[in-house]
Amino acid sequence: MMNKTDQTTTTQPGIAQQTVYTVLYSISFAHLLNDMIQAVIPAIYPLIKESFHLDFTQIGLVTLAYQLTASILQPFVGLYTDKYPKPFSLAIGMGISLFGLFNLAFASDFYWILLSVSVIGVGSSIFHPDSSRVAYLASGGKRGMAQAVFQLGGNAGSALGPLLAALIVVPYGQHSVLWFGIAALIGIILLYNIGSWYKRVALPKVNKAVQETSVGLSKNRIAISLFILLLLIFSKFFYMAGMTSYYTFYLMDKFHLSVKDAQIQLFIFLAAVAVGTFAGGPLGDKFGRKYIIWISILGAAPFTLLLPYANLFFTPILAICIGLLISSAFSAILVYAQELMPGKVGMISGLFFGLAFGMGGLGSALLGTLADHTSISYMFDVCSYLPLIGILTGFLPDVENKKK
Repeated sequence: MMNKTDQTTTTQPGIAQQTVYTVLYSISFAHLLNDMIQAVIPAIYPLIKESFHLDFTQIGLVTLAYQLTASILQPFVGLYTDKYPKPFSLAIGMGISLFGLFNLAFASDFYWILLSVSVIGVGSSIFHPDSSRVAYLASGGKRGMAQAVFQLGGNAGSALGPLLAALIVVPYGQHSVLWFGIAALIGIILLYNIGSWYKRVALPKVNKAVQETSVGLSKNRIAISLFILLLLIFSKFFYMAGMTSYYTFYLMDKFHLSVKDAQIQLFIFLAAVAVGTFAGGPLGDKFGRKYIIWISILGAAPFTLLLPYANLFFTPILAICIGLLISSAFSAILVYAQELMPGKVGMISGLFFGLAFGMGGLGSALLGTLADHTSISYMFDVCSYLPLIGILTGFLPDVENKKK
């Protein structure tokens, strides 16, 4: 079922000449399942905070434990699989996440929770570099579009996770986390099939290692550009950490919403994130990735600056605008970085996915501590300035023009 291709062709070097939409949609759905499982973690924060009498610092540490294991391993996994491709590592990673879910459902203390989310993070760190590579190999040269479809699955899963947690976990308690194991089992089967396609069709092309065109930039210019991209990742994912981990608490504190109503508002924000993610890739292919990065991050600043002062009516409207804009950056950033360092798809994917998780985890921990020492509202005031870092995008070179 994994060999159906679309007849759209491209002459771009180093990539298969047909867009394999069946594989692309399949890996996107697998991303949905993976990130839906991940999204269970922040979605049950109100539940475990009350059950285990945790403070905001401990909630931040839960996110940090998960995000660190999900981030530190990713560049090494990507670097290793660049040299030694492992087609079935995707299914193995999902199996590790299933084991972590099982432990989370039965965790009886704070440290068991930390261990459980760390195991889920390990599964995620194995999943992301090679799944991004699969999207790259199936792209037929439409890199931005392929990464957007891939990211759409992940962000849709991140949006569904809190909604399903509100419907399943909040009413029925911690043990009901086990229901998400069904998603993991489906993912294992799907990823095994994708691994079979990877081994049979894509792996021979990977082993031939077709040389790609250089971007014609000096090592120093590439290093500076990567540093700017890292700052942009910091800006985006610190802000996203504040929204995904603490937006529900912010709404409950400021507007006295119930846990369920706050979770629904989080779902609305994350759904906007999913839509924005899909738009960013194709727009980057058409208009240039640098300009999409600039508009995405810096363009979100007016809305983030207004959010702390908005009433209940305008807060979700601003959140939707923020989600649509700020989410469109990641696909463009990732493909831009891949074009800066052609031939290192796994390492770049692992590095940037890893940094995204790491920045999110560090941001959650620091912002949780800030909220404990001040207030949740003050924390959102501080976060509102982060997208202004997007102005640094102006110093990035025009990679697309360099390749022409």
